[in-house]
Amino acid sequence: MPPITGLLAAQLLDGRGGSRDISWEEVSTWRPEQGILWLHLDYAEADVSEWLHQDSGLDPITAEALAASETRPRSATMADGYLVVLRGVNLNPGADPEDMVAVRLWISEQRIISVRHRRLLAVQDIREALAAGNGPCTPSEFLVDMTDCLSARMSRVIDELDDSVDALQDDVLSAQSHSLRARLADVRREAIALRRYLAPQRDVMARMAMERIALFRDVDRLRLREIADRITRYVEDLDAARERAAVTQEELASRLAEQMNSKMFLLSIVAAVFLPLGFVTGLLGINVGGIPGAENPLGFFIVCGLIILLIILQMWLLRRKSWL
Repeated sequence: MPPITGLLAAQLLDGRGGSRDISWEEVSTWRPEQGILWLHLDYAEADVSEWLHQDSGLDPITAEALAASETRPRSATMADGYLVVLRGVNLNPGADPEDMVAVRLWISEQRIISVRHRRLLAVQDIREALAAGNGPCTPSEFLVDMTDCLSARMSRVIDELDDSVDALQDDVLSAQSHSLRARLADVRREAIALRRYLAPQRDVMARMAMERIALFRDVDRLRLREIADRITRYVEDLDAARERAAVTQEELASRLAEQMNSKMFLLSIVAAVFLPLGFVTGLLGINVGGIPGAENPLGFFIVCGLIILLIILQMWLLRRKSWL
């Protein structure tokens, strides 16, 4: 069979923390006694789906789950292995971290198949560990290492999100800017998007830690339990960040409304002061005869004095009523 274009990596694990790259011809002739086979594939390539369904030896349900375009975190015990679908933060250049990358894993006693489309740094971490000779020794350890790398990458993103909420809270207290609304909305959107996949992934981790699967050693279950606790803390941090962002948004809206009310109050006072003045000047400006003082050379100054007295009277009344 010719090599498939969606093959990203093919390695043979030696069971001592190391591995070596192998060709597609070696994959085609691989036997379990040669070592643990790891295939890393890109499901977006058509020949990958064809190989999974026809030549991989997997049952149709497993092959369909590995080749599906849209998935959510889940796990399932199959007849000949264990199927896990996980998500990791998208740290690719120009991408949003909350646009999480899916990785599908199928493990058995002697074979590992991982499938993804977009690049995932956790896979690169495992490959580097294998190259250094301190990588996973068993398929179950490979799964645990993958979940550990995924959760470790999430830590920085969630910490940055928490720091963003802290900075926004400080900005609301120091500067009432309308631009903060968009920033708060972005923070809440990112927290919601991350939680959408982290919450079910937390349940997957907890389920794997509790299931009595022959593939998992006791030490693997302990590590999975620790990872599940870590992801639970991440989910709690996301909930707290989202709630803090909502409270900050309400505080911002309250401050902006207070500013608007203050400005409207000032405009109302100005309008109240100049309303009677406009009436007086409008009355004296009508083009008819008989206006008192029209022939008096001091008439203009008398009117100005009366207007000033009227302003003083209005200000006194406004202060007496505590409107100023």
